[in-house]
Amino acid sequence: METIQSLFNGVAVGSIIALAAVGLTLTLGILRLSNFAHGDFLTVGAYLTWLVNNNGVNIWLSMIVAAVGTIILMLISEQLLWKPMRDKRSNSTSLIILSIGLALFLRNGILFIWGGSNQNYDLPLLEAIDIGGVKIAYYRVIVIVLTLIAIVALHFILKNTKIGKAMRAVADNIDLARVSGINVEQVVLFTWVITAVLTAMGGGLYGLITAVRPNMGWFLILPMFAAISLGGIGNPYGAIAGGLIIGIAQELSVPFFGSEYKLAVALVIMIVILLVRPQGIFSK
Repeated sequence: METIQSLFNGVAVGSIIALAAVGLTLTLGILRLSNFAHGDFLTVGAYLTWLVNNNGVNIWLSMIVAAVGTIILMLISEQLLWKPMRDKRSNSTSLIILSIGLALFLRNGILFIWGGSNQNYDLPLLEAIDIGGVKIAYYRVIVIVLTLIAIVALHFILKNTKIGKAMRAVADNIDLARVSGINVEQVVLFTWVITAVLTAMGGGLYGLITAVRPNMGWFLILPMFAAISLGGIGNPYGAIAGGLIIGIAQELSVPFFGSEYKLAVALVIMIVILLVRPQGIFSK
């Protein structure tokens, strides 16, 4: 029973990692940016959801408002930071350092505005569903269902829309896409919009199953990178699979190593994959 319980919890946590990892792998594959501030944008999404929800707004509407706020912040960072750096053809090391600086700025901004205390959504307490001795928390079920809906919507956008096809073309070869008449800047902006929505959604859903705290995104950034390394950098479907695998592996490891070693499990998986198959299980 304990293994089944851990497996279900792992799917819920893995769903959140998968959502956030998709946004991270899109920025890596299309913008060639290893964004270490990605986890802190997830935290921003969670805090915006909490802020709106604790002012009497429905939790689902709060997540929508939080997504809009996260989109605005990501587009501001694009215009002030990433676009000028791309225009200067800055190298990857400079971009990584800048993203770490942005992560610190966001985290300390959260601490300055809302403090370091844990926060919780204003939600009714619902009893867990008992199925054969396995306690299935209601909000974890919601997390899994909403993640599936988001994945289906993303698949439709990437495969069946003009902008989705343009995104795949830019990811394959940005110069060829530009000379083919694709509006690369429009693709970049749309990539940030999708990334922001998925990231804010991940943060909002994470707040459903745990407390909202300033460093929550920072502790998820390593599992996110482990997920995209496992699934293949630039491959959104691989990031989804990788996120689920990392989440399940972390939860299944708790009875053996304790919860404090969850990050170590993600790190070990990432190292092994990079050593054995650097292109990831599913490749790019």
